[in-house]
Amino acid sequence: MKRALLILLLFSFNLCFSQSAVEQLELSSSALELTKQKVTYDPSYFSIDYPNGDIPSDKGVCTDVVIRAYRKIGIDLQKEVHEDMKANFNAYPKIWGLKSTDKNIDHRRVPNLMTFFKRKGAEKPITKKATDYKPGDVVCWNLGGAITHIGIVVEKKSRDGKRNLIVHNIGSGQVLEDCLFNYKIIGHYRYKIKN
Repeated sequence: MKRALLILLLFSFNLCFSQSAVEQLELSSSALELTKQKVTYDPSYFSIDYPNGDIPSDKGVCTDVVIRAYRKIGIDLQKEVHEDMKANFNAYPKIWGLKSTDKNIDHRRVPNLMTFFKRKGAEKPITKKATDYKPGDVVCWNLGGAITHIGIVVEKKSRDGKRNLIVHNIGSGQVLEDCLFNYKIIGHYRYKIKN
């Protein structure tokens, strides 16, 4: 009886682990697909639909890479962040002086995404070990001062094979680069994709 239970538990663990790894690779692939689209860096405020709203497809910033990659696998961060902020507004940063939520922009701000991922239990350790950053992970950086940045780790490797590459938009559109440790990492997340 104990042996059968142990086998069942091991099978369940492997199934969950495998499913999670597959989901992370789907997010990685979605991010890589984004690099095929020409996008001009544009931090403008846009009024967009809700839910599933997006700014014009030829425009975007770093957060739009994350939002669009998740949307390709069926996760609407606009809706998820808005609902969590609406219910827990005081838990989110007050950097912009807002008194209430804004469905057009809240999900497009790095500090809000960091807060959302942390609140959802997706936070992972920040290390200097490249192998800790898996395809499908979300990484946030401080570029200096109060400038934050976000990108997605993908399954493609650096030329030396030591690091996974990043899909991000830091001014040149949605691109694939070897930049994991180029800036100070301030956030590392592995958001549970499917329940």
